[in-house]
Amino acid sequence: MYVEKVPNRNSPPAILIREATRDGKRIIKRTIANISHWPEEQIEALRHVLKGKTMVPADEAFSVQRSLPHGHVEAILTTINNLGFDKLLAGRRSRSRDLVIAMIIEQIIHSCSKLASTRLWHTTTLAEEMSVADASAEDLYDALDWLLVRQKKIEKKLAERHLQEGSTVLYDVSSSYYEGHTCTLARFGHSKDKKKGKPIIVYGVMTDSVGRPIAVEVYPGNTGDPTTVADQVDKLRSRFDLSRVLLVGDRGMLTQSRIDTLRSYPGVGWISALRSKSIRTLVEDKHLQMSLFDDQNLGEISSPDYPNERLIACMNPLLQSQRRHKRDDLLAMTEKLLAGIAQQVARRTKSSLGKAEIGVKVGKVINRYKMAKHFKLFIEDGSFSWKRNEETIAREEALDGIYVIRTSEPKESLSAADTVRTYKSLSQVERLFRTLKGVDLRVRPIRHRTENHVRAHILLCTLAYYIEWHMRKALAPLLFEDEDLDEDRKTRDPVLPAKPSESAKSKKTNRVNAEGFPVHSFDTLLEELATCCRNRCRMTSSPSGATFDQLTQRTQLQQKAMELLECTQ
Repeated sequence: MYVEKVPNRNSPPAILIREATRDGKRIIKRTIANISHWPEEQIEALRHVLKGKTMVPADEAFSVQRSLPHGHVEAILTTINNLGFDKLLAGRRSRSRDLVIAMIIEQIIHSCSKLASTRLWHTTTLAEEMSVADASAEDLYDALDWLLVRQKKIEKKLAERHLQEGSTVLYDVSSSYYEGHTCTLARFGHSKDKKKGKPIIVYGVMTDSVGRPIAVEVYPGNTGDPTTVADQVDKLRSRFDLSRVLLVGDRGMLTQSRIDTLRSYPGVGWISALRSKSIRTLVEDKHLQMSLFDDQNLGEISSPDYPNERLIACMNPLLQSQRRHKRDDLLAMTEKLLAGIAQQVARRTKSSLGKAEIGVKVGKVINRYKMAKHFKLFIEDGSFSWKRNEETIAREEALDGIYVIRTSEPKESLSAADTVRTYKSLSQVERLFRTLKGVDLRVRPIRHRTENHVRAHILLCTLAYYIEWHMRKALAPLLFEDEDLDEDRKTRDPVLPAKPSESAKSKKTNRVNAEGFPVHSFDTLLEELATCCRNRCRMTSSPSGATFDQLTQRTQLQQKAMELLECTQ
């Protein structure tokens, strides 16, 4: 007897128990029973029995003792191996190298403290994969010390991989607040986290033209952004042996004094932008005229104030509209505060407020939204009024949507459009900072006690981003990423707002990609991969209780993700 599936035209196939006999050259089949109504698992069980196989209940054959998430660990390790990242840290395997790689993987998966790492990596297969199950928090701090000693060598190898003579280098500075009082790097300064009352630590990250981190430097919290530029130039020229590079930094970074310093390095070119005050001076001196934008949104101008430089003026209509709406809102909110004070003054009829008292109240609110320059105030004993300064408002409106890029690069090596595109590529460093500070890698808050551990922690997070950057690129077809973005950046209008490609629009609208796979964020795709588990099974029929490991069978999505990561370069 045997089980046979028989097609049934437009109806579901019939599942029959049959017996076959031979009559000469003919095979005669006889149906014994129709079991189409049976559950699938019972049909399969009967099929195996009829083939002569011994069947036992699953719980009598083996039991699952433990199940650990494995797929996301495997995905990150696959990327690390394909990139040769372990060799980048150190040529030979060592306990310290394994611990650093394990911390980097844990940082991508959970992003937690070092003590928590020694506990959480037991909840996945990471501890087994990296042979770090017995590691203590002290071991991890020793590994951080090992990593910091190797920082220069690691950055040198990254520069050799991703930079060459004439490369474009992106550089920006950020800060993170510090929890504690012991680290000498923690100082009060300009916090970019907007965290009041907390000391900060400043760090600058250098990347290649596509946003891959190459080097990171940590500074005390009271360090000004421009003062860090000299270190980066020295790093490029002395440590990376590059005599010709193009350094891109924002206007708060590459100030006039820093640009004057860069001029003393003949091989170092630069791209930056002018501040609004400098742009206003160009307009007042007639070097920048609004008629320039009648038929185009960018054009080159010149000024004797900027010798041996190219200035590219740009007009972004969307930015113009946004700034005007924002200013109108801020003016209205400031007037609402001033109106409240005017009502207080008017109510005080018996004992009127003095001029000084009114001035104190006005002083507390007038510049809350940085609009004080746009108001004229009239304060007297017992009276207060104001009006808008239409002259300053009109002067500021005239510059709405305008920005000016400045560069040392000649036209022959970089067109005006490409100069603007290159400057805008700084957004890729800003994405790095968002990832470091956000839910992905969580460089903040920083809690390490010593200066060296803080430096090593920030280096570790930067290296974790290096791995995540490559994973995002490889997994782009399965993520809400614009796969055409890198190519579009080279040809799209450098001034107008970026528009998503048709494939990116389709992903966001349909929530599936061209192959029909559901589209994920990076975090949810890692969670999806994590459902592929390593199960520790025990043979219940074995006297010795023998065990074996069995991996969960991958889903089609998991298989596709691993295939994409296998191609990581």
